Amino acid sequence: MNKLKTWNQNTIRNGNKSLVLKSIMTHAPISRAEIAKKTGLNKGTVSSQVTELLKEDLIYEKGPGESSGGRRPVMLLFNRHAGYCIGIDIGVNYILGILTDLEGNVCEETSTTFHQLSYENINEKLFEIVDFLITASPQSPYEIVGIGIGVPGAVNNDGKILLSPNLGWQNVNLKQLINEKYNCPVIIENEANAGAYGEKKFGVGKEGKDIVYVSVGVGIGVGLVLNGKLYRGSNGFSGELGHMTIEVNGAKCQCGNKGCWELYASEKALINYAHKMGYTREQDTLEKMIRLTNGGNVDMIKSFQTIGAYLGIGITNIINTFNPEKVIIGNRLVAAKQWIKEPLLEKTQNNALWFQKDDVNVCFSELHKHATALGVSAFTVENFLKVDILQD
Repeated sequence: MNKLKTWNQNTIRNGNKSLVLKSIMTHAPISRAEIAKKTGLNKGTVSSQVTELLKEDLIYEKGPGESSGGRRPVMLLFNRHAGYCIGIDIGVNYILGILTDLEGNVCEETSTTFHQLSYENINEKLFEIVDFLITASPQSPYEIVGIGIGVPGAVNNDGKILLSPNLGWQNVNLKQLINEKYNCPVIIENEANAGAYGEKKFGVGKEGKDIVYVSVGVGIGVGLVLNGKLYRGSNGFSGELGHMTIEVNGAKCQCGNKGCWELYASEKALINYAHKMGYTREQDTLEKMIRLTNGGNVDMIKSFQTIGAYLGIGITNIINTFNPEKVIIGNRLVAAKQWIKEPLLEKTQNNALWFQKDDVNVCFSELHKHATALGVSAFTVENFLKVDILQD
């Protein structure tokens, strides 16, 4: 059965309805009278917007609630099962896909790994994952409301991938390809931006207004939430701090620069260290290196500690530049936090400016590998509903 629909994307057609829906999503269960108080809208306007939202299956009634003296009110709740969305995280050596409801709860998950595949071959694996998640989605009024994809590279404001050095992609219009194949709304976002958004909505960044998300996989990406808002820069290219120079006469990076941070503090760097120590390609995956480290392999322990120290150097620069409340380290290297945490924190404590370091919390993601997929999934929900939940 086809679970993709073409519909008018202006489901939420006006600001009043958007305001009412956001109140229900944020404060449910909530009565019509409470919505009027919180939004400043008159009761008639609230009532008419609620009626429309009920007809559209975006909310439902439950109750009655507690009485404040008169008749007990009927309570309103958001219908998180009105539709589902797909969130995809394309890494340099993996694709992770999740199916979520409209509140970001993961209903299904699948993933695949690969090594140095072409753009066309990666797309074949991507289609397989999307097809599986569409098939796995429950029946609902709006079916699949959108597909969000996070990629490790520079993505402009139109969703075009201008450059992904670690994937070998340049000027790729993946958005158009996916839209034409599945005929539904598609959002393409830098994976670190999506990860920052995922942490802000669902992870350890919920309470912060100024947070920095550092995605450490084969490369390094940085997502910024500043004053409660995702910061993309004027053209969408903010956060390419994996390519800041930390070694003046360092190695040549695929981006064309020399001495980039990700050459010294990423999964790629870890693999390079392993090769220098004589480990073969059969032994150089992150998972196998973690197993060796768990077994007490001294060389591997030192390699992870070196990664941690270099991560600390770059994060010190971030702390001194942005003065964040929280720096969250995410993506695949979180699995090795027991070996990288101590040297990382030692660098930030010793090198960050004294008036900044005591007020910043450097921590590891609790969403682990899901931050980016959850972030792009949230983008598709908000695009469908025309509601930005992060904003007051």
